[in-house]
Amino acid sequence: MKSNGSRALGLCGAVVMAASTMLSTGCQIDIAGQTLPSPYYIYDDIQYAPAGPEFKLSNEAAAMKAYQAEQGDDG
Repeated sequence: MKSNGSRALGLCGAVVMAASTMLSTGCQIDIAGQTLPSPYYIYDDIQYAPAGPEFKLSNEAAAMKAYQAEQGDDG
């Protein structure tokens, strides 16, 4: 009887060790269809950032300029 108890305790200890090892590695995990980041994502370096326009509202400015040109031609 004592053997079964120590075997169960050893099994529980192994499961806890395996779970703690998996949680401390910091890998991405997939839970319910969501990919969750590692706990250390804040400290990761940005590896790629695409170049964008220097003026953030370039599309809006182009549309306003086209609208003003259109209004000037009609009036």
